Amino acid sequence: MKFGIDRLLADSELRRPLAGKRVALIAHPASLTEGLVHSLDALAACPGIELAAAFGPQHGLKGDKQDNMVETGDEIDPIYGIPVFSLYGEVRRPSAAMMETADVFLFDLQDLGCRIYTFVTTLLYLLEAAAGTGKAVWVLDRPNPAGRPIEGTILLPGQESFVGAGPMPMRHGLTLGEMGQWFVDHFKLEVDYRVIAMEGWQPEVAPGFGWPEDRLWINPSPNAANLNMARAYAGTVMLEGTTLSEGRGTTRPLEVLFGAPDVDAKAVLAEMQRFAPDWLAGAAIRECWFEPTFHKHAKALCNGLMIHAELGFYDHHAFRPWRLQALAFKAIRNLQPDYPIWRDFPYEYEFERLAIDVINGGPALREWVDDSAALPGDLDALAGADEVRWAEEIRPLLLY
Repeated sequence: MKFGIDRLLADSELRRPLAGKRVALIAHPASLTEGLVHSLDALAACPGIELAAAFGPQHGLKGDKQDNMVETGDEIDPIYGIPVFSLYGEVRRPSAAMMETADVFLFDLQDLGCRIYTFVTTLLYLLEAAAGTGKAVWVLDRPNPAGRPIEGTILLPGQESFVGAGPMPMRHGLTLGEMGQWFVDHFKLEVDYRVIAMEGWQPEVAPGFGWPEDRLWINPSPNAANLNMARAYAGTVMLEGTTLSEGRGTTRPLEVLFGAPDVDAKAVLAEMQRFAPDWLAGAAIRECWFEPTFHKHAKALCNGLMIHAELGFYDHHAFRPWRLQALAFKAIRNLQPDYPIWRDFPYEYEFERLAIDVINGGPALREWVDDSAALPGDLDALAGADEVRWAEEIRPLLLY
């Protein structure tokens, strides 16, 4: 199969509209061709393309920034002499001056298929900056490694943030090319938008279910280390809004349901199996121990649960990471009613709302966890209705 960047480089007809245009690239470390050449280098060497600027999202063009709210500055590329603008530094939205550097903006970011992964919001902000200016935005499409399944409640009005671009569920089931079209339609943006689609992407084919076996996994951000993480992320990312470790400071971040020095993981797993056994389907869950070298519970021995959404343990359509993570929180709350699960700190520049509510686009999940009378069916009913609604809304946009 071929990703959007590979098709653009191989087909002079696709590149024809770029003739005489100044081109900017939005990229990160996973913006690579099938031959593992970075898109910046490949486009700079491509005949007929005038590369005028580059942009880096959260974690930077080089992907060297580890955590949330760690900013990147602007710079001049030492090889090509073009400006490299940060969209996670002094600004999140491209400024008018940044937009004046190019005529066509090529967006080539590998995504994880999750609303909270900020590359989705960066795409919206770019489209909004281009709207009404005559500037063009092309998405060079890449796979959604989490595939087509949809999960989670839809973000509520007024809950928008840098990790909540619009009313979509946590696990949205779209590629960024498809998502861009949803943005254009939903927000009624007057923008010259184009998708350079993939060739041969098969999101329902085993064993990758979205991630092709013939392509290497390259971290799109420092803690997105493998396909297992990408599959689990729509659940495990919620740990960022808690006092529980998500495994940062270890070699397997965001692949655990939790880790803490004062939680009995075996007891939590038993309570999960008692309370909502169906929500554990689709992956193997095992007890683990780890000691983070930095971040939450640094230097402390943590007991936790590891997710294995891989190999023969993985059932693509049964695995529901958002519910699985919610269940882990609920089990801890049932066993330790006074445990301080929710982390009260600024999250992605939101200073008023609890981080867990920012992450979920509303308070429903937290309220369900904290309500001692709430049952699995209560959360299932809320999310299920939103999931059906979203599936119907996006059906006309699917390119593959």
